[in-house]
Amino acid sequence: MSSHCLLSNLSFAVPNSKPQLFPIPFSCHCNTFFYCNLIRPEQVCHKLRSYAPLVPLAARSSSSKRTEDTEEVIAEAREAVSYYLQELGVSHKESIEVALNSPNYVSMLIDSVRELDEFSLWNSTDFEKAYDPVPAIPPFKSKVYLMAKQKGDKGMLPFLESIGLTLSSATHLARYLSSNSLFQTLPTLINKVKYVKKIFFANSDDGGHIARNARQMMMHLSISIDEDVQQTLSFFEKIQARRGGLHLLGSQDASFRHLIESFPRLLLLPKESHMKRLMVFLDDIGVVEGCKRQILLLFPPIIFYDIEKDVRPRLQAILKDGLEAKDFGQMLLKYPWILSRSILQNYENILIFFDDEKIVCFLRDLGLDDDIIGRILGRCPEIFASSIGRTLKRKLNFLMGIGVSRSHLPRIIRKYPEFFVCDIHRALRPRMMYLMHVGLSKREVALMVCRFSPLLGYSIDEVLKPKVEFLMNSMGKPISDVVEYPRYFSYSLEKKIKPRYWVLNDRNLECSLKSMLGKNDEEFAAEFGKGKMLVPPL
Repeated sequence: MSSHCLLSNLSFAVPNSKPQLFPIPFSCHCNTFFYCNLIRPEQVCHKLRSYAPLVPLAARSSSSKRTEDTEEVIAEAREAVSYYLQELGVSHKESIEVALNSPNYVSMLIDSVRELDEFSLWNSTDFEKAYDPVPAIPPFKSKVYLMAKQKGDKGMLPFLESIGLTLSSATHLARYLSSNSLFQTLPTLINKVKYVKKIFFANSDDGGHIARNARQMMMHLSISIDEDVQQTLSFFEKIQARRGGLHLLGSQDASFRHLIESFPRLLLLPKESHMKRLMVFLDDIGVVEGCKRQILLLFPPIIFYDIEKDVRPRLQAILKDGLEAKDFGQMLLKYPWILSRSILQNYENILIFFDDEKIVCFLRDLGLDDDIIGRILGRCPEIFASSIGRTLKRKLNFLMGIGVSRSHLPRIIRKYPEFFVCDIHRALRPRMMYLMHVGLSKREVALMVCRFSPLLGYSIDEVLKPKVEFLMNSMGKPISDVVEYPRYFSYSLEKKIKPRYWVLNDRNLECSLKSMLGKNDEEFAAEFGKGKMLVPPL
């Protein structure tokens, strides 16, 4: 029979007819049988029958291993699986995709059929009513179909394997889903998986940014955590264990399986009445479409929260302390853990601590204290996952240990709340020691911190060292000049410090660091550049 033989036989099939278990077959040029109302013949040839043989399951015992399955056997098994899925309401196209991408499931069915053949068990009580071989119909295919039906997983096993789960994980998840009263049908599950992939992994080119936020959130966590945060950490650990680490968090191929295994309830949530409502809520608080996935991936349990019972009350608890609603979306984007019970409780404790330390109790008669708290929260929400005793108090003691007076603490924290999430041993102490190493006294360092607290956050190798070396070696100024103007370290070395120094040097002019850098371009040009900002070529 020619390669187009089956197309000429399509007239025998009744379009849109209700499929029977095994309709009238007709052979193809490859000496196999096809069934028109199951799979289109040309698709069977080029899809289900063109793939390489399956690799037998590793779980097969040596005594049950047989000769490698032939392409014919595999193709028939896939056709049976595809038909079974269509019987459950899955579309023709999707049934083929699932059959092609569930090799271990297909191998399991083949093994099960062969074991029953080997021990002549098809006439046992479980199968004697179900199995009724039809003359001229390949009996192997009918057995695979019946075996798939007998498994009782409602088609979930092959589908879950086809989306990336191992067969063992798929089996566990299928049991969980089928035992829950919220589970409906396989087509509903397929539709829900598509939606979950869309909201978690659309525009998946920002994995690096998501990974940085995840690391930062983990790094600054120093309190007892609730189950939601613990589950999130476990999810992160599964991704971290893979080659590529947390950078893969935003990758659908790498993360989806672990997401579903860690949070199987995702597949039971109502799509319209729950998940889509959350997406609308995120719109309302200013989270743009492309950024919603960052919140979901950094804190998946948020999708289980009831908007009216969980999210809005927690949001109001934060808004009452000075954060404006329009800024909440940005804060949630940076630190979605703020909505967890443990961190929200710690937030209340920290507000009390801040009040005791007089960090926000200034100008109370003008009502500015709440605004300051809101600004701190918006800039550095990681503070509210920090232990008061093990983290916050220790860092205030560190400042007082280098000579900062207690009266200066409120100003330092207001200007640089990120100080609370800097590591003492790996960041704060080495930076202060470096400044003393290059010639400053402990008192001078403390004075600089009081005048310009962001100094605490500058890297030695990337900021402090190159600017100190240029100050002393190229500009010929003493290190003591930075005590009067510590903001010197905030300016770009290549874009501002060097160009302005070269202008001054070209004119043999001397001035303080503040005069050199504290003016805008127009003011500097008017005073030192004869009305024109001249930058010598590098």
